[in-house]
Order: sequence, then structure tokens, then C-alpha cells
Amino acid sequence: MPAEIRLFMCLSDNFGALIHDPATGATAAIDAPEAAPVIAELEREGWTLTDILVTHHHADHVQGISELKQKYRCRVTAPHDKAAPIADVDVRVKEGDTVKIGNLVARVLETPGHTLDHISYVFDSEKALFAADTIFSIGCGRVIEGTYPMMWDSLLKLRALPDDMRLYCGHEYTQSNINFALTIEPDNADLKARAAEVEQLRAAGKPTLPTLLGDEKKANVFLRADIASVAAAVGLAGKSGAEVFGEIRERKNRS
Repeated sequence: MPAEIRLFMCLSDNFGALIHDPATGATAAIDAPEAAPVIAELEREGWTLTDILVTHHHADHVQGISELKQKYRCRVTAPHDKAAPIADVDVRVKEGDTVKIGNLVARVLETPGHTLDHISYVFDSEKALFAADTIFSIGCGRVIEGTYPMMWDSLLKLRALPDDMRLYCGHEYTQSNINFALTIEPDNADLKARAAEVEQLRAAGKPTLPTLLGDEKKANVFLRADIASVAAAVGLAGKSGAEVFGEIRERKNRS
């Protein structure tokens, strides 16, 4: 039986996500931005929370953990960096580890840059990537604790995943990301097509996720920093992908 995934809003612009294994009844929340929307979605579906898969320590991804753990006695899996302030952790994981949610299996990828402890979860059989704040649709997370080369390496790691992987990320930032990306690649046909699609989705009150990773590779300027035309567009022709990425991210910071 295929996994069931539910996406819903938390806080002001965070995505909450649940992944459910119908065969065993196991259900994991990807992060816990706040408890109430997670509980509401679980009750709507008649599911019981067995796991929380934490991507990084920022408050808007972990502040609901304690309430959910108290209510469901669920297992909390988090990055191996014990210096990161995450409460109620049961299991620590690192690159190459796997996590089982019933019969579902997630691979752990370390994707630092936004934070040093950031990890992403890849459910290969379900073609689902939960990348939180490393990559957004047509965007990427602000580089807060890491460096631009570190973040670029993390993006390359995610870019190497199959095109048919569905991307789930941490925030509904797609429309503003598109507005910025068009300042770098105004003639990118795939980006313009995504802009039209997103305008329709938002007008209908629908989320812009999930999106296919293959489509992101064509339209997300942050994944395209090693393409000659993108480097030229920011005045860095011939420079490395990491240098071009850093310039694009700096421009986004100022936008």
C-alpha cells in the first residue's frame, strides 16, 4: 500500500507534513512547527502520531515537539549534533543512516548551510524528499550558520536526486522566490511557466507544493549557479558555482 502524505499550514507560512504507512498505521510528522495543526490533521485522518522527524533546531520547526510527545508518546528523531537545542530527542541520526516509519524507509542526508545541523529525509520508494529549509521551490534557505560553499554542496547533493522525486519543503515562499528569480533569469521559459502555475494555485488558495525536483532543476536559479548563462547574468562569468551561488544568495538577502 502506498504511503499517504498530508501537507498543511502551521504558524504564518510554515508547512506541516505527515507521512503515513497504511499497512502498519505508523505516522511521522516532519518537524513540529506547532502542535495544534498537527493534532488537527491527525484527528481528521484518524491517524496516531508514532514519530517526529526533525530537520534542524530552529524554533519554527521544533517548538511543537514537547506537546506532541506528551500526547502521543511518539519517537523523536533528530540530527546528530547534540549542541543544537532540540527537546525530547530519542534518536540521533547522521548521513547514511536510515529511519523506519512502519514499513517506510527514509535515508538521511546531511544538508548543512542554513544551520550546521540541518538534515533532509529521502523516502526513495515513495519518491518524496523532505528538505525543510535547505531548498524551497524556486529558492533556498538563508545561509545562517554555514558558508556559501557548504550550502552549495548541500544543494548539489539534493540536485543529484532523481527528477521524479517530489519536493516538500518548510515554507510557502514560492511566489516571492519566483519574483526574485525572474530578476536573474527573466527569459527562462520553465521559470515563467512555474510563475503562471503558482499564480493560479495561490489565487485558488492552494499550496505550491509538492513540486517535482526535475522541474526545480530547470527553474530554481539557486540550483543553476554552475550554468554559464546564470553566472554571466550576475557578472561572474567563469567563476565557480559556489561563488555564483553566494552572489545570488546575497542578492536575495537584499531583495
